Order: sequence, then structure tokens, then C-alpha cells
Amino acid sequence: MQLDLNLLTALDALLEEESVTGAADRLHLSAPAMSRTLGRIRQATGDQILVRAGRVMRPTPRAIALRDEVRALVLRSADVLTPERELHLDALQRVFTIQAHDALTTALAPVLVQRVATVAPGVRVRFLGEASGGNTELGRGVVDLEIGSAAPVSPSIDHEAVGTDELVGVARAGHPMLSAPIDLEQWVAVPHVVVSRRGRLRDRVDDHLESVGRSRTVVSSLAATGAAIEVVRSTDAVAVVPASVAARLDDGVGSFRLPVALPPVPIVLAWHRQFTADVAHRWFRALTGDVLRSERDPRRQS
Repeated sequence: MQLDLNLLTALDALLEEESVTGAADRLHLSAPAMSRTLGRIRQATGDQILVRAGRVMRPTPRAIALRDEVRALVLRSADVLTPERELHLDALQRVFTIQAHDALTTALAPVLVQRVATVAPGVRVRFLGEASGGNTELGRGVVDLEIGSAAPVSPSIDHEAVGTDELVGVARAGHPMLSAPIDLEQWVAVPHVVVSRRGRLRDRVDDHLESVGRSRTVVSSLAATGAAIEVVRSTDAVAVVPASVAARLDDGVGSFRLPVALPPVPIVLAWHRQFTADVAHRWFRALTGDVLRSERDPRRQS
């Protein structure tokens, strides 16, 4: 029997995308060509693999059972057929895309861009805002790295926890909140601004306060951490931000310890499994993790 490894690659794309068009886009093929390949896969396996259900296609039970094995075979064949190569950073030409909350980007971008430019001048880094829902860009390998607070559940996404980031309060210079110590009643009595890409007027802080029978007055919700800090700078409102952001504040805004015990925010790097063995991607995600770790160490809150 003549085996065609290209069918495995196509089957892997079809099972992950659950779409002929999506699989064709991933493999840079036309939709008709991918449809013909699906026909060959059906003939080889004796199974329909994908069946139409309304406007979408659903995998058959056999396809679901094959998914992990097919992925492992594709990765293994790539390892076998792709020679190990040495990475020459001075000659590397590549664009890496990072998707993250703007607070993390604020702390990460200045250091990461500088370190990349120093050792790999041909590499460019794009920073995208937080995903709006299910991250299809990460799932399709369009985004190289997503930095979030939760481990992914998809088997096609690998991840690494690189630590945590504590939360601190920020206020304008001269604000009473910067005159330690402060208590909970003082803190909840002042106006607050929150950061929410969706415009929500409450967050995990309000959930915690509610659990201890307290509440605060949120006067504004802003989509970006930088905008929230500018409101803090010009008003009596305070905000809660990651300590890595507070460490970069200028003299016009100061930070203070919160009078509530909020759990630190996990920092998790996630990437599509297709990049796991890629030598350049390994270098970039290791560098990103190193920067995130180093940016947490020097912080000291007042």
C-alpha cells in the first residue's frame, strides 16, 4: 500500500479546523483541492471524517478518536523529516505576534523590544490587544504567543506558567492613600476607576469586597490601563493595577499596598502546538518568559 504523509497533514488540519475552508487556508491550498483531499482521506479510512450539520461540519466518532493520534504522528514526522538547525539570531528575519492584556503589554513591551533588537535586528514584534472571546487566532497559529491568566484547555495549545503578578493600588501624587497606613474603610470611601475592555463597572475586586460585606464606588471604566492611570493622575480616583505596571509609574502617580488580600494574577504563556519544536519560536518564547520574570523581581510597593 502506498502511503501519502500529506494525507496525515491534511487530516490533522481538517480535524482541528472542522472546516474544509479553514484547513485549506492553513495549508495554503484552494478549497476545491482540500475537498478532493478529504475525498481521498475518506476512501483511505473508510469513514466520512467530517459530515455537514447545517452550516458547519462535525467530526465523526472515528475522527474524534483519531485526532490525538494524528496530531502526534504529524509532529513526529515533522521532527524526523526536518533537520535540526542552528539558530543564527543575527540573520533571523521573522515577525512574532503577541496577544495580551494592555497592562502586561505595558510592562513587557519596552524591555522585550529592546532585547530583541539587540540580538536579532531582523525580528519584528507585533502586540495585539486581548482577544474578545474564543481565541481563534491562537488556535489557528496566527498569534505566536498569548499571555493570559489561565491555562488553555485545547489539546492543540501548549503553555507555560511563568509566575504571578501582584495587584497594587495607584493614586495621584499627594493623595491621602499614599500616606501609609490605610484601612479598608478609607480605601472604599474614595472613588475608583477600573480597567475593562468590555466596559464593565466591576471586577474581581468588587467580588472580593462583596464577600466581606463591603462595596466601593466605581466612577469610570476604561478600556486601557494607560487611560485609567491618566484619570488617576488628574483626579482623586484610585485604581488597582498589576505591580509590574506600577513599577514604571512616574512621579505624578504613586502606588500603595491594598488593604485587602487579593490573590496574585497568574501569568501564562500559550502557543499553538505547531510552534513547540520550532527553534526560533523556542528562542522567542524563552526570551519573553525571561523578561516577564525579570520585570516582577525589582518591584517594591510603598
